[in-house]
Amino acid sequence: MRVLVAGSSGLIGTALVAHLRSAGHDVLRLVRRPSAAPDERRWDPPAGTFDPGTFDGIDAVVGLNGVGIADRPWSGSRRQIIRDSRNVATEVLATAVATHRVPVYLSGSAVGIYGDAGDTVIDEAAPTGSGFLAEVVRDWEAAAKPAVEAGTRVAFLRTGLVLAPSGGMLAPLRTLFRFALGGKLGDGSQYMPWISLDDEVGAIGFLLDTPVSGPVNLTGPRPVTNADFTRALAAAVGRPAPFTVPAFLIRAVPGGMGEELGLYGQRAVPAKLEAAGYVFRHVSVRDALSAAVGS
Repeated sequence: MRVLVAGSSGLIGTALVAHLRSAGHDVLRLVRRPSAAPDERRWDPPAGTFDPGTFDGIDAVVGLNGVGIADRPWSGSRRQIIRDSRNVATEVLATAVATHRVPVYLSGSAVGIYGDAGDTVIDEAAPTGSGFLAEVVRDWEAAAKPAVEAGTRVAFLRTGLVLAPSGGMLAPLRTLFRFALGGKLGDGSQYMPWISLDDEVGAIGFLLDTPVSGPVNLTGPRPVTNADFTRALAAAVGRPAPFTVPAFLIRAVPGGMGEELGLYGQRAVPAKLEAAGYVFRHVSVRDALSAAVGS
């Protein structure tokens, strides 16, 4: 299969390109600078342009667009950047997919669309929630409308918290926990819909040629509470995690960022993936964390 990947330089994109190539796929990477390698094609999302021939022979497009949501405060301008980096790029890709009649489009998304769901088990049939991130993801998925209307098989990759050996959410946490400075957030009852990086890219590869469409939860099969996650990470690094970050301090982070990222939770399960036959490499968070931190 000839696959075009947008967002190929990020944490997930880098691992995905390697995974797809190891599986025998021909992978091209979209870049926003002049192409400098045979596998690169330039695009300019604000202008809506691509290098000539970019979509020639393409069987599937994977869009992993979007700036980080946790690396700086949610000022008004940052909120707009978070929205635009997803919506503009997705609409441009979806329009090109429709124009060139690409059969498959896997579009980035996130479990944040469910908002704060408490301890309710959330599968893909669950309603969307409220909050800034829920609004962002709803608009993000809606931006793929041109591809959907063209009859392309579109799957929305509602990704959870990706556990990776380097980068991602574990990078700062690993350091804190190794110095015994880790701890739960608030009362720790909020659910964390984790997924290992291996299963994230494995599931995307699986969806390329499995006839699944619409929203797909890319989460591990056993979501855990923040308190359980804290204990599992402490065990993985072999250090205690005695502290609790009070909820009022988390809520004090400007722009609602602390509350949504630290205290909102989704007990999301990968119902569609499992029904389609995907077999997870890491079933428990302890296994995923042990693999990620090298213990």
